[in-house]
Order: sequence, then C-alpha cells, then structure tokens
Amino acid sequence: MLVRIDDADGVRTLTLNRPEALNAFNEALYDATTVALREADADPEVAVVVLTGTGRAFSAGNDLLEMQARVTDPDFQQGEYGFPGLIETLTALRKPLLLAINGVGVGIGATILGFADLVFMSATARLKTPFTSLGVAPEAASSYLLPRLIGRQNAAWMLLSSEWIDAPQALRMGLVWQVCEPDDLLGETQRHAAVLASRPVPSLIAVKQTMVDPTREEIAAAAAREYAQFEVLLGAAANADALAAFADRKSP
Repeated sequence: MLVRIDDADGVRTLTLNRPEALNAFNEALYDATTVALREADADPEVAVVVLTGTGRAFSAGNDLLEMQARVTDPDFQQGEYGFPGLIETLTALRKPLLLAINGVGVGIGATILGFADLVFMSATARLKTPFTSLGVAPEAASSYLLPRLIGRQNAAWMLLSSEWIDAPQALRMGLVWQVCEPDDLLGETQRHAAVLASRPVPSLIAVKQTMVDPTREEIAAAAAREYAQFEVLLGAAANADALAAFADRKSP
C-alpha cells in the first residue's frame, strides 16, 4: 500500500509508504496520494488530515529515475492524475491539512509545505528545493507560495541555492510551526489535529475557505508559469546531465 490510511476521532492520517525510495513520488504515488486526499476531503467523518512519511524520509521528491524516463522513453506512461492532479487537489482541499515532517523533504517533499495549514517538523529533519541543482524551474506554485509564507529573501535563498534548510532555520523562517523531538513528532501533530477535529467540520471548512480562497487563482497562475518554464528546461543540457549523474550513482 503506497499510502497508509489511519482514522481516529475525526483525524485521518495519511502516511507515504515507499520507504525503499525514501518516499519519492513516482506516478503511482502521485495517484495514490491524490486519491487519498480527495477521499479524506469528501468523507463526512473526517475533519482534519495529517500527512507524514514512513521510514527515515518524509519524501525525497520526484523520483529522478522516473523523471529521466519521462525525458528519454517515448513510451513513458503517465499516471491518471500525476503531479498536476496532486497540486490541484492540494489547492482545492477544504479541510485542514497538517504535515508531520519526519525526515528529509526534497522538492515536492518541501514545496508541499506551502499548502499546509500547520507544519510540525522533526528536529533531525531537513528540507531542500533542488531545482537549480537539477537545472529546472520551481514547482508546486512554490514561486508564489514560499515568498508569501516566509518572505522574498528566505524564499529566494531556498529556491535559488538548492541548499539544505535544517529544522531550526525552518522554524526561524516561519516555514514550520513547531519543531519536535523525533519520537514526539507524530503524537504532537495528532494532538493538535484532535483539537481541530473537536470543532464543527462546517466551521473548519468555512475558516479555511476564507483564508485560502483569495489565493487559489494566484496558485493556479503560478503553477502555469512554472509548468511553462519546466517544459523548456526539462531534458535541456543542465537537466540531462544532472539526471544522468543521478542514474549513474544509482546503477549497481
């Protein structure tokens, strides 16, 4: 099961479950996560959604071997929803979304924070948006959401440098709400989720709608700009070299 689903008192916990690949998103995981989020949003018994990862990573981002196949294999099969479907689902999500960042978060494993209502991060976790190191453009509307969340210069450093951001730095930036000891992370996240889940679901939805509705058109516009840039850069020299180097490192 690529996404584990656990329910307790109105809180649905979704756990990315591809630990052998550090929960990197391939087409199958994009589809499974999209379906799980949509089902949680539609379920009247679910008030709050928690997303975390199994193993030592939250998510290592896009599966780079699959990204290379997308560039080189004319028969590459896209998923039913894929990356765009996940972003559309996150943008439209009506119910509160809490993240428990249990380990490394790279690419979409970091940019997904822009869609969260509350983020809890393990003290040992790290985040990275590796777009310039891969020779590509930002994704997940991060070019809009990150400056809005953490300010222009913090976002510029994250998106331009491809450097790691540790938990204390993420907290100072306002990228996460709380930093927890690893053993306390999920419990602390679920404790706060339970507080929210004790409130009426229509009220939770109304509060989130009034906060998020003014940004939804801007998120879609930012994503469209990013897709256009990504299309130009995907498979270009810098990206091809980076993907080939990654594939060489992964070869037996």
